[in-house]
Amino acid sequence: MERSTRQRSAIRTVIDVAGRPLSPQEVLDAAQGEVPGLSLATVYRNLKQLLEAGEIQTVSLPGDSPRYESAHHDHHHHFQCQDCGRVFDIHACPGDMAQLAPKGFTVASHELTLYGRCADCGAAKKAAPKRVAAKTTAVKLAAPKTSTTRAAASTGTAAPARTAARARTAKPRA
Repeated sequence: MERSTRQRSAIRTVIDVAGRPLSPQEVLDAAQGEVPGLSLATVYRNLKQLLEAGEIQTVSLPGDSPRYESAHHDHHHHFQCQDCGRVFDIHACPGDMAQLAPKGFTVASHELTLYGRCADCGAAKKAAPKRVAAKTTAVKLAAPKTSTTRAAASTGTAAPARTAARARTAKPRA
């Protein structure tokens, strides 16, 4: 059995307290509060040892890097926010999935992941349109017109800038 170190203890505590699966970077960010010199390599090494000891388990979601959670959870599912990427536990299960399997198939286990927007990102999304609209308006008002834009506007065409530049620098034919 591996000896318990301050780093491993901090990593184990972060995972236990989080209440949701964490990426190695999230583990590092949270554990650095207790162990300031902690590195990502040390986090990976300790995650591997905690996995081997059966203290944590891997949560694998399609198209995403593994995350880690306490191995002491009962059967549960996950929700992944499509905005921030965080993963949350769902401590509910729709139950027997055997009825969904094709006739003659036997279901041994199941995993369910819901995707959407978490409460934090949902609140930020509601507040964001007002700020974005104000910034866009300010940029449009402050954007200076170029000579190419003025020329295109006066002729009613949208000539690319490089065409106008070629016309100014073209050598006359002899």
